[in-house]
Parts: sequence; structure tokens; C-alpha cells
Amino acid sequence: MRQKISAMATGLLAVFFLTGFLGPDGTPEEQRAAIQKMRSETLTQLHQLASQSKGEIQKAAGYAVFSNTGINVFVVSSANGYGVAHNNKTGKDTYMKMYSGGVGVGMGVKDFRGIFIFSTQDAMNGFINEGWAAGGQADAAAKGGDTGAATAAALDVGPGIKLYQITENGLALQATIQGTKYWKNDELNE
Repeated sequence: MRQKISAMATGLLAVFFLTGFLGPDGTPEEQRAAIQKMRSETLTQLHQLASQSKGEIQKAAGYAVFSNTGINVFVVSSANGYGVAHNNKTGKDTYMKMYSGGVGVGMGVKDFRGIFIFSTQDAMNGFINEGWAAGGQADAAAKGGDTGAATAAALDVGPGIKLYQITENGLALQATIQGTKYWKNDELNE
């Protein structure tokens, strides 16, 4: 029985690892359009949940929006996704990928959006050009009542970098970015 469960878990993780880097389907133009749509929808949702985020983004050097899917099978966890970083000064978009792996007891799939806000150009350039890697983790869900309303707060995740995370339950005060690597998507950047 344990061998069957172990084989099933290994199979699920293998499928997740292999398909998680694909991002949206289609031609590069269609993929970029899908990522732009995801960004627009995510920012609209963020501004509804945390009204101050709109001003924070407008004043920032730039921001990045990611769609992430995580899976936890027994003691192994993984997350991967795609997104776009936007430079407010130049108006340039940089398409990116992300991946994380770790350990943690549990079973399940989590879909969430991450919105990074860069207060300085150096913080943004480092994120984009050096393929930023996150090493810390903080978990504390901020939710009020049964409505999914949340406390509107971003987490400082690095010098000049704030992070909002949105789950299906609303805004989360939760930085589940341990062992996460972000890098440019060479196929979508021209």
C-alpha cells in the first residue's frame, strides 16, 4: 500500500514539475496576451481588497504580478508559475517564470497570485536581471469573518520589495516564497 501511495505521489509531482513551466498555451503573442489579462484581473482584485495598493504601485519604481500554483504531496511541496514585471519609468514589461520547492507535511493544491511592489529601481532591476531568489517564509493568514474580507497589508520580503498575495479566500498576509526562484522568460521577451 505504501508503495502505491509513494508511486502515486511521485507521479503527481513529476507531472506538476514537467507541466508547471509551460504557462499559458499558444503562440508567444497569445501567451503574452494571457499574462497581460491575468495581470489586469489580479490588479483589479488587489485594488478592491487593499485600496492603498493602487497608490503604492503608482508611486513605485515598478511592480510584478505572478500566477502561481502550488502542490503539496505528503512531505514534498512545489510551486511554479509565470508573470510579468512592469517598469513604471520606462513602461517596459519583462515576462518571467518562477519555481519553488520545499518540504512540508500535507496534501493539496493551492492557486494564488503574487504582486511585488518595488520601491526603488535597484530593487526592481535586481529582481529582473539577477533572477531573484527568496529564502524566507512567514505564514499568518489575515481574514475577517466568513466573507473572506482581509486585513490589507503587504509584507516586506527584501530591501525595497513588498509582496501582496491573493488566494481564493481573498488577500492573505502570507509570504509562502521560501526556496522560490524568479527569472526571465527568454521565449516571451523580445
